[in-house]
Amino acid sequence: MIHADVVSSIKTLKYQLANFIDPDFGLLDHLLRLNVLTHREVAVIRSERTVYTKNDALLELLTSEDKCVNFLEALQRTGQQHVVNYVTQNGGQRHIDVVTYQSNVVRNDEHVRV
Repeated sequence: MIHADVVSSIKTLKYQLANFIDPDFGLLDHLLRLNVLTHREVAVIRSERTVYTKNDALLELLTSEDKCVNFLEALQRTGQQHVVNYVTQNGGQRHIDVVTYQSNVVRNDEHVRV
């Protein structure tokens, strides 16, 4: 995916993404470390009552290409590759070459539909 498409994809898929992002187990900490979010923004997101409203608040803050690219990196680092795939493949609408990382082994499965 071209990086310029990331912001557009996240905005387009925002409603669906809010249903399956897991913000509570390391994602917000990674976003803080990557300077995607400030301490204040993390506190506001954590103050939300449900996972859905947390995700809504988080997705509203992803306003630039750099933030969105770092968001995808943080998702990947917190075991949410399925969300990255969903975003980068426009909600599963594109054919892709899937690269699976396991330890130091890389396997390339061509033309897998996500």
